[in-house]
Amino acid sequence: MATFAWKGKNRGGAQQEGVLEATNKDAVIATLRRQQIIVTGVTEKGKEFALPKFGGGVSQKEIAIFTRQFSVMIDAGLPLVQCLEILASQNDNRAFQKVLFAVRQDVESGSTLADSLRKHPKIFSDLFANMVAAGEAGGILDTILQRLSVYIEKAVKLRASVRSASIYPVAVITIAIGVVTLILWKVIPTFATLFEGLGATLPLPTRIVIAISRFLGRFMWLLVLGGIGAFIMFNRYYKTNQGEHVIDGLVLRMPLIGGLMRKIAVARFCRTLSTLIASGVPILESLEITAKTAGNIIVADAIMTTRKSIEEGRTISDPLRETGVFPPMVVQMISVGEQTGALDAMLSKIADFYEDEVDEGVNNLLTLMEPIMISFLGVVIGGIVIAMYLPLFTLISQIG
Repeated sequence: MATFAWKGKNRGGAQQEGVLEATNKDAVIATLRRQQIIVTGVTEKGKEFALPKFGGGVSQKEIAIFTRQFSVMIDAGLPLVQCLEILASQNDNRAFQKVLFAVRQDVESGSTLADSLRKHPKIFSDLFANMVAAGEAGGILDTILQRLSVYIEKAVKLRASVRSASIYPVAVITIAIGVVTLILWKVIPTFATLFEGLGATLPLPTRIVIAISRFLGRFMWLLVLGGIGAFIMFNRYYKTNQGEHVIDGLVLRMPLIGGLMRKIAVARFCRTLSTLIASGVPILESLEITAKTAGNIIVADAIMTTRKSIEEGRTISDPLRETGVFPPMVVQMISVGEQTGALDAMLSKIADFYEDEVDEGVNNLLTLMEPIMISFLGVVIGGIVIAMYLPLFTLISQIG
């Protein structure tokens, strides 16, 4: 027998807690259910502490697959608890499996599916829980889960496009910095010693390269610490309200990158808002959730300003236009959607258009950056090689 601490609610909704001895958690839940107590948590005493787990997260792709399978099972008429049991048992991700078993246990104890999902905010977002709540209230949970799976799949595709645009230049720049640092740190000192032994007169480019090499040799530790410190300071500044506004504003105004990031924000806004409205979530709540998923504080502020204007009785399109964040075409199409009563469909069309624009923008950006990166590497490494060979040419002419 083991000792379990439990928390729950009685039939009147009052919070209760206590301690029971049982063979396992299921026995505790069964005992409390007979006492007409809705269990909200059970913990075995002596096992509250656990070592931190690394790499145990749940990806958006896994959530999309789970949602798709869940919708098919619900549509086929399987009971909710049985669906969760099957999906948890067949899941290979131990962290996700544990969460799904916990959700199944809560649902079996009498909680709604939405309330059970809200207990795991790191995996199931507010958007997910609110849409499920709307589906449960309207009796269309299978339809809502299908919309959710489509939304998550499109969000994963959009995120992959953004990642592909950033991985290539970051990888090339990192490799270039590593190669140049290695040459300056290990190779150039050998040439410098050789030139000193020969007593050659060094041209200006060679002296500059050797001076940089000696600086790296002496202060490499200082540069590494300075880089780490700058990274930490940047992260701390970005976490402040002012820093987030400044940096996100600069990102939207950057040449080439700014236009692409604005399209990504518009596509995400339209897709999220369309999915929530089509699922029956109230407009004010939908805008609040959409602001949280905007990914840019400037866009989020514009959405919240629009939400405040709607509370005062205005339409969506007018305050969106006044923020100056969203393109005129988007605002105009939203206005048409409001007038025709098909706002969710219009937002979905805008999202489709801008997702295609993002794909095209990413491809164009990668095509443009490839020759720029190659030229950068050629100039830097080629310049170092030429600077090292110039004294050799002088020595050869003297010997001749």
